[in-house]
Amino acid sequence: MQPLSVVLLQGDSRIAQSLVNSLCRSFRSVHLVRSLDELRTSIAKHRAKLVVLDMETASMAEVERLSHDFPGTSIVCTHRLADEEMWTAALNAGAADICPASDTQAVLTSALRHVTQAHGFAA
Repeated sequence: MQPLSVVLLQGDSRIAQSLVNSLCRSFRSVHLVRSLDELRTSIAKHRAKLVVLDMETASMAEVERLSHDFPGTSIVCTHRLADEEMWTAALNAGAADICPASDTQAVLTSALRHVTQAHGFAA
């Protein structure tokens, strides 16, 4: 198991619970938050190395601010209609990846890949 904390902000409660269940199997702790302010506080409090962020709750400018303010934290974005244009914009804003919100396996795979690359842990 990865010795890391994850903070998750997801607008859809059903998807949020599915992501929490999936991420809990691979990360030490997963913290579900309800707002961007709570997200920022939780990242700092838990020294989170991964954020899973629903793009329907945040703007690309917010992704860029998070990336700047928390440089040691990988950001995996989700969106119900993620496409190549959105993926490019998210990466340009500092995100590690963007995945369809309902594809929990893709989110988990991306999270593990990017945290492993960024922090040198074995997956």
